[in-house]
Amino acid sequence: MDIQDALEIVSQTNPGMVRSHNEDSVTYDADAGLVVLADGMGGYNAGEVASGIAVSVLSSEVGHHLKNARPEALNEAGEELGVTLLRDNVKKANLSIFRAAQSQPQYAGMGTTIVTALFYDDRVAVAHIGDSRMYRLRGEELECLTRDHSLLQEQIDSGLISKEDARLSKNKNLVTRAVGIDADVEPEIHMHDIQVGDVYLLCSDGLNDMVEDEDIGMTLQLLQNNLPLAATQLVQMANDNGGRDNVSVILVKVKGRFAAPRQWWAKLRSWFAN
Repeated sequence: MDIQDALEIVSQTNPGMVRSHNEDSVTYDADAGLVVLADGMGGYNAGEVASGIAVSVLSSEVGHHLKNARPEALNEAGEELGVTLLRDNVKKANLSIFRAAQSQPQYAGMGTTIVTALFYDDRVAVAHIGDSRMYRLRGEELECLTRDHSLLQEQIDSGLISKEDARLSKNKNLVTRAVGIDADVEPEIHMHDIQVGDVYLLCSDGLNDMVEDEDIGMTLQLLQNNLPLAATQLVQMANDNGGRDNVSVILVKVKGRFAAPRQWWAKLRSWFAN
């Protein structure tokens, strides 16, 4: 099945109930199987500039490269091209934001978190920096596939604070890694196998700071057959609970398999390898 037929994708972004403008940016390319979400930070409109640059670079560069090569191909180092594309273009976005911040005083110190996913060959490559997240609903189980790059997450990992107490912490928004702050940054990238029926949620922290994971999972379970309504409901829940930040979501539902075409000899070799 072609990727655009195998995936249903919807997105929604909202300024929330407190902020005067929206510094989140979201986009997706159904033909490429690419989704990108960024949560900007900085004074005035610098945050939305940073997130906009990140989303623009990822969508244009990855889309351009995929016209000439399949993402499951390998590079010279034996790494899948899909992983290389995400890593290289997150780094390219980082450098673009860093240079803009260095050259224009009104953008000094701007940066953004990012979470991006590339679906291909019945798998998904996920890259992220900061505390924007990707969740997966599989059956009745909601799992967070990313680990926040934040001071709070480090405190949880070291046992200094429990997950329950972390909900009440005032340090939620202190990220330890962001796009555009330094000249170079390393995204965290992982591969996951997909199953038909999976629902993937990419979100800014304006959602998970306002809505418990249990409620996110329940909403996705109940509304997984109506993704536009599910996205609207998630945003509304965040706003009903205070909406202290911009809130953005991208939902991806896997409706069919999208294995890459292979030559008969490659299939034969894989059979013997098993």
